[in-house]
Amino acid sequence: MKAVILIPARLESSRLERKMLADLEGEPLIVRTWRQAMRSTLAERVVVATDSRDIASVLEERGAEVVMTSPSASCGTERIAEAAQSIEGDVFVNLQGDEPLISPDTIDLVLSPFFAADPPDCSTLVFALGPEDRAQIEDPHVVKAVLDRNGNALYFSRSPVPFMRNHSPSLVFYRHVGMYAFGGDVLQRFAALPASMLEEAESLEQLRLLENGFSIRCVQTTVDQPGVNTAEDLEMVRAILRKESRS
Repeated sequence: MKAVILIPARLESSRLERKMLADLEGEPLIVRTWRQAMRSTLAERVVVATDSRDIASVLEERGAEVVMTSPSASCGTERIAEAAQSIEGDVFVNLQGDEPLISPDTIDLVLSPFFAADPPDCSTLVFALGPEDRAQIEDPHVVKAVLDRNGNALYFSRSPVPFMRNHSPSLVFYRHVGMYAFGGDVLQRFAALPASMLEEAESLEQLRLLENGFSIRCVQTTVDQPGVNTAEDLEMVRAILRKESRS
């Protein structure tokens, strides 16, 4: 089983200008994400897929492998699917470029179902939420996942799902952690499919997989590693890195 980590990275960002090149204690954000990915023990190769020569240059200066992709790619999945067409591999991880704190163990966790019996079409991560996390459960920017007894996804939603009509002490809400691993053929088939009804309604591309009959194995993680979407997130990550360097 040959696993490859693909990191889609575009320069423009609606909430944080030139986010991928933002300075994090002396290194661009995308470089820190790439370095963390390189520490994975299950992946044999790490490739950054980008349409930006600025991003490619800072990575190539540090020895990273970069594949240039079309600027017309509408999402990260399309970008990595394009890159994967020229890369040999059995399973591909879609690791967002704005995850400079991602743990190599977390990357290996999302890959683990492909190194076990009966691998799924796709795997992803979920994080259990408790009663104290009600604000996240209600937040439409936090995607929730509903699982079956075998850990496969039943649905993803921005709404608090399942709806609690009756009190159930055993009920657990799960927050979706947006990292995926795809079987190689599944990635190409997924990227070629048109946007689905539920995907467009929720603005969640993973629903395209479920609507078309693909399985998504959800692996629970207990590690909460913040990504960078806003200027506030960027300052928080900088503070974490400063604290780590002092210790």
